[in-house]
This record gives sequence, C-alpha cells and structure tokens, in this order.
Amino acid sequence: MRGAWLALAAIGLLLPGGPARAQTYDPSYPVCMQIYGPVGYFDCRYGSLEQCRYLAVGRSASCVVNPYFPPSKPASPHHPRRPAARAG
Repeated sequence: MRGAWLALAAIGLLLPGGPARAQTYDPSYPVCMQIYGPVGYFDCRYGSLEQCRYLAVGRSASCVVNPYFPPSKPASPHHPRRPAARAG
C-alpha cells in the first residue's frame, strides 16, 4: 500500500498543472497601452487610440485595442407592436 502512495505522489509531481496567467487587460476601457521593459504590463485606461498614442510618446510602449472590452450593441430600430387581431 505504501508503494502505491509513493507512486501516486511521484506521478503528481511529474505532471504539474500549467502555469496560471492572470488577465492582463482591464475590460473597462477600449484601449490599452502595452509598456515594455523588465516588468512589462498593460495599462488599460484609455478611451481612444489617439489618447493612448499621445500619452505613449517618448515611452517604450505601444497602444492596442482591448480584446476584452465588450462591444457596444448597435441600437435596434424600434418596431411598434401591432394590435392583435380580434376574432369576431
């Protein structure tokens, strides 16, 4: 029985799970600035690419569209309901 536990423990150590990655994008804003360097990160607090690019001048950074920003739904045209036909 002890051998089975050791074998099970060895298998568990040999097959570790993959590394978990945290979401790097904040879904609150449509544009993110990707900052490069020893500790690279995404700064997602820009309303447009122009705003992000203006603030990225002189930095080791680039602006990207946030893939996690929920797309806005186009306004659907309002169709008035017709009154139901009455059986007579």
